[in-house]
Amino acid sequence: MTGRTPSLAFVYSEADSARRAAKKLAALYGQTDPEHADVIVVLGGDGFMLQMLHENMHSDKLLYGMNRGSVGFLLNEYHEQGLIERIADAVKHNIHPLEMVATDTEGNETAAYAINEVSLLRQSYQAAKLRVMVDGRERLAELICDGVMVATPAGSTAYNLSAHGPILPLEAPLLALTPVSAFRPRRWRGALLPNRVKVDIEVLENRKRPVNAVADHTEVKSVVHVSIRESSEVTVQILSDPDHSWEDRILAEQFLY
Repeated sequence: MTGRTPSLAFVYSEADSARRAAKKLAALYGQTDPEHADVIVVLGGDGFMLQMLHENMHSDKLLYGMNRGSVGFLLNEYHEQGLIERIADAVKHNIHPLEMVATDTEGNETAAYAINEVSLLRQSYQAAKLRVMVDGRERLAELICDGVMVATPAGSTAYNLSAHGPILPLEAPLLALTPVSAFRPRRWRGALLPNRVKVDIEVLENRKRPVNAVADHTEVKSVVHVSIRESSEVTVQILSDPDHSWEDRILAEQFLY
């Protein structure tokens, strides 16, 4: 993009405010097909931004979001003026998603990526009973809980935080392994893992205690085994304003009370 004005593609969620914003911005800056644009400008909320990140996971496209939803943690503030300058000054974050491979009771394997977290959740009134291994070494022979998740730094302020997991700085080479309502071991609160490790979770008594696995938007029912690792090959690129960068937002979350 050096030396020329970047071409922009405006994509928007189903919200009326996002649709109206896209129409105004396209009139101001022009509209390029997303396949050929230098930057995709995402207008909506966090859910729509997450969807766009998934859709562009293999495209090497730069995504710059502006909030037209509610929370907007993944997005920048919405302003119509000065967009080209904001994009030129933006900080680029390279996010490596988690790769999940889930095997169900029929032996079928499902692979999916997760930018926020991969979670295993009980499917019935029975608590889940799980065996947790890290790089082939058993760490928990039996975890009885409502569920467990592996969260990225980008996702550490989402479901992970709601489950009382740690907030991870965006550039930290770590993953959070966080239980959901652990019953046994009762005092286990989770672990911080290097982002190079592979986590394997086996569902014990899987017929009696069925468990679902979820990688962001992809859900697999009745799993017996799930492997999770950070992808070293896939990268998504997101832009944030330097005065309100993603790192700053995650850091600020640690001082809320």
